[in-house]
Amino acid sequence: QVQLVESGGGLVQAGGSLRLSCAASGCTFSVYNMGWFRQAPGKDREFVAHITWIGGLTYYADSVKGRFTISRDDAKNTVYLQMNSLEAENTAIYYCAAVSRRGWSGRYYIANEYDYWGQGTQVTVSS
Repeated sequence: QVQLVESGGGLVQAGGSLRLSCAASGCTFSVYNMGWFRQAPGKDREFVAHITWIGGLTYYADSVKGRFTISRDDAKNTVYLQMNSLEAENTAIYYCAAVSRRGWSGRYYIANEYDYWGQGTQVTVSS
C-alpha cells in the first residue's frame, strides 16, 4: 500500500518561503505522477502543482506560477514543493497525492484522479 507523509509546514510571515516534502513508501515511486493540493478553511480542495512520473513536465495553478516550484527526487522517493513569496491567501493544509502512470487520464488538476493521499501539513502565512 502506498503511503505518503508530508512535512515542512509551519508558520511564516508574508513574503517568506517554505519547502514542503512528501515522502512515499510502499510503491515504485518513479512510476507515479505526483501532485500537491491545498484546502483552506471553508473552501474546497484545490490544485496547486503537479509533476509527471518522468519528472519532465510540471504544471501549476495560475495563482502560484512563478512563486512555487515542484520537484522530485526518485532516489529518495520524495516530492517537494518550494514556496516563495508566500501570501496570507496561501494559508491552508497542503496535501500531496499520487497516481500511477498506468491508465492515468492526465487530468492532473482534479483531486479525484489521484489514488493516494497524505495526511496533510499545515501552512500558515501571517500578514
